[in-house]
Amino acid sequence: MPGLLQGDVLLPEGIANLLGLGGPLGEAIATLLAAFIVGNIMLAMTGVAGPWAKRKITAAFTDRYAVDRIGPFGLLTIVTDSVRLLSKELIIPSGADRPSYDIAPVILPASALLGFAVIPMGELGPLNIHLADPEAGLALVFAFASIASVSLVMGGYASNNKYSLMGGLRAVAQNIAYEIPLIVTAMSVVVFAGSLQMSTIVAEQSATLISLGGISIPAWYAFVNPFAFVLFLVANMAEIGRNPFDIPEAPTEIVGGYQTEYSSVYFVLFYLGEFLHVFLGGAIMATVFLGGPAGPVLPGFVWFVIKIWAFFLFTQWARSALPRVRIDQLIEIGWKGMLVLSFANLVLTAIIVGVIT
Repeated sequence: MPGLLQGDVLLPEGIANLLGLGGPLGEAIATLLAAFIVGNIMLAMTGVAGPWAKRKITAAFTDRYAVDRIGPFGLLTIVTDSVRLLSKELIIPSGADRPSYDIAPVILPASALLGFAVIPMGELGPLNIHLADPEAGLALVFAFASIASVSLVMGGYASNNKYSLMGGLRAVAQNIAYEIPLIVTAMSVVVFAGSLQMSTIVAEQSATLISLGGISIPAWYAFVNPFAFVLFLVANMAEIGRNPFDIPEAPTEIVGGYQTEYSSVYFVLFYLGEFLHVFLGGAIMATVFLGGPAGPVLPGFVWFVIKIWAFFLFTQWARSALPRVRIDQLIEIGWKGMLVLSFANLVLTAIIVGVIT
């Protein structure tokens, strides 16, 4: 059996080796512990990002004061916001489709957490933070992420509110228009890597693209194909519904969209799911285009966290700097622009790879 420090040992196996667990029961316990660790890491980052980091970053971009009264640097706002939201009364609108209304807020964060199961997050001490590495890993992570649109549609429909329904319909239109370019652009990376397996995609980026004056530029696909990186970034922003593509909730147009009628713990779940999907989008970008957990000096997991927080920082800049596009503009950009460009990129990539090999 490989040593714990080797990158091909997945987290469940590493925990089983570390704790001396064996047999089917031991494997099941190790898998549950691994899932618990990864899930709580993501939830902890989301807890910091939602109530606190979002406000501080947006305030810095817009030259305003942010939360700074409760605890050092306002950090205890995370606690007070959690207590405030969870202690609110859960109000169910009359005429709501109760099963769908109750299930919708659970699906959104669950779909994001499932996506993290196949993403390699790098080594931290003796453990490799990677739950599973199936051969179709990239396809699986897109499949898990796309379940989010089901949650938004269910919440919008079940709320018995025309603004909520409009938000749900917008979410469907947006996801269809941008999910196809997102996946087609990712396929251009698969053409380079020759595999859908996430570990293979990361491993293929470990080489050096070029060395200039002692400075080595890694063969990250963001450097190999920067056009695909930009396409993927734009489509990813639309897929996770961040500005300027926050059409499903657009407060100035449809109150709060799909989440208008949600309060208390249900609203918290929607809020949590939204930021989990932002981090999942950053994790996919880091894995597919930025070498995954690769980086000098620091442990791989630290680099992975830095990269997904950099993506989060970019989304906050976009939220402060870019105006929201209209729904008709959003659909036009997706179908007439992004779709055409993504297929052109795929064909060109296939031609280049075919000529080189």
